[in-house]
Amino acid sequence: MSSDTASGPVPNLEGVVPTDDKRRADTLLRLFAAGRENSGATVMFHTAVAARQGLNPTETKALDFLERHGPLTAKQLAELTRLAPASVTGLVDRLVAKDVVRRVKHPTDKRRVLVELNREKIAELFGFFEDYAREVTKRCEVFTTEELETVIRFLEVMTEHQREAAARLAE
Repeated sequence: MSSDTASGPVPNLEGVVPTDDKRRADTLLRLFAAGRENSGATVMFHTAVAARQGLNPTETKALDFLERHGPLTAKQLAELTRLAPASVTGLVDRLVAKDVVRRVKHPTDKRRVLVELNREKIAELFGFFEDYAREVTKRCEVFTTEELETVIRFLEVMTEHQREAAARLAE
């Protein structure tokens, strides 16, 4: 349910948190606000990184999947991105045209094609993320290892929840 403001409906987040524990309710509302801020900053960060490389955010996420999972078929890339097969074909065509990936024969099934990274062409992009990771590591110095473990656990739970929510939206 949403409430209305002068600019239109907004989510009624206060209505979804338990009211029997004020501290927990306030903390959850702060968490929602911080999550929205983080989400916005993440989207804008990835958009800026993509633009710097002449890519769009979907293209950089596809490159990220290829980096983490290795060469993939178009079907596997569709499953990971949750894009329609025709959209993945267009995505791969654009990435090939930009010379950041290439299509190669599958090693065991010559009827299939894999999409693999052109590592020489994306070295600058990955170098930027290495620099960024150094900065994140420095900022994490203020947290104990136990606190970081809690953040990891939270992110894992929320990531799974987002995947499930995205799947429901795609139905």
